[in-house]
Amino acid sequence: MAHQAVEQYDHLHDLVFIAIQPRGVFVGQKIAGIIQGLFPNEKIQYGVLDITFYRDDIRKELHTANETHIPFSIENKRVVLIDDVLYTGRTIRAALDALQDFGRPRKVELCVLIDRRFKRELPIQADYFGRAIDTHDSQKVKVNPETEEVLLY
Repeated sequence: MAHQAVEQYDHLHDLVFIAIQPRGVFVGQKIAGIIQGLFPNEKIQYGVLDITFYRDDIRKELHTANETHIPFSIENKRVVLIDDVLYTGRTIRAALDALQDFGRPRKVELCVLIDRRFKRELPIQADYFGRAIDTHDSQKVKVNPETEEVLLY
């Protein structure tokens, strides 16, 4: 996934990576580390984004906010949003809303470790993904950050 996200670029000048809190962070850190190895002389612009107060279910559930840390401008940059699992698309919609508070990117792409196909509620798709799986609505997908094992139950 990391290679796909940068294969068409010679440098990282206008490219930023933003992981979605909380579960996208471990995927984002791995991707940023791989990309740093591909571009050892360039600084990776990597941040984390909390979407808690942009969620459309905020009134239904009690959520605990996480840290947002984006120490660079996203204005007119290519932003790669990173998360662990893409399911309904609502998390990504919230992330797109939250990004607007930081500027207007030139382009936003989505990178996810697991794409749960066929269950979208919104017209959102991943540009880069590690694995696509088909699941039933009653099934849950969880990624173990330590082992990177994908659990389906």
